[in-house]
Amino acid sequence: MTATPILCVKNLSKHFFLHEQGKHIPSMQEVSLDVRAGKLTALTGPSGVGKSSLLKCIYRTYLPNAGIIDYCTDEGDWIDLVQANEREIIQLRRTEISFVTQFLHCLPRQSTIDVVAKPLFDLGIDRAEARIQAKGLLAEIHLPERLWEISPSTFSGGEKQRVNLARAMILRPRLLLLDEPTASLDRASVERVIQMIQSLKKAGTGILAIFHDPQLVKELADFSKELRITNEECKNISSLHS
Repeated sequence: MTATPILCVKNLSKHFFLHEQGKHIPSMQEVSLDVRAGKLTALTGPSGVGKSSLLKCIYRTYLPNAGIIDYCTDEGDWIDLVQANEREIIQLRRTEISFVTQFLHCLPRQSTIDVVAKPLFDLGIDRAEARIQAKGLLAEIHLPERLWEISPSTFSGGEKQRVNLARAMILRPRLLLLDEPTASLDRASVERVIQMIQSLKKAGTGILAIFHDPQLVKELADFSKELRITNEECKNISSLHS
């Protein structure tokens, strides 16, 4: 049985305008793809083709110049994330859509437990209950208990990324966006991240992820989408350096 689509991107395009040079810089052109519940779609292609920009358009950090991003909410309603108002986007970020980048951003001196529990705090869940859930998740990802009350700013890259993913996991998001979640990690840390991603897939989360490692794509992806730069786009980019 084919999994149900929860995200349908149709003919999405994004470019940036350099005001000082008066030039448009293409990022992605007419990209279409689906993300399905419990499945991972991998984004592949060379640097500069717009993979990160695509994720940011879905999360609405960027607004695309053309196209549609249809998302099916937990209540079964389809909403175009391009046209949705800010209140709708904020609510979806709090409850259904998570975005994990290569870097962990958190307040200084905030304990790891509170970093992971923050999405629950933001929903108004009792702090003691939220911390209990965070502790359970930290145990699940095998982060040593001695680190739980310490700020993750002192952690290794692999430990930080596991905390980053745990913070996204605590909401059990319906849609998870991953931007190079294993970049610069040692093999042991990569294996931990792989286990976490597989756990999310089993829980029914639809995942759209950027990977540059073909082996990870082979191991984790159910579908893949290659983004390419057209000859015309290459000329536009090259002209910036002429």
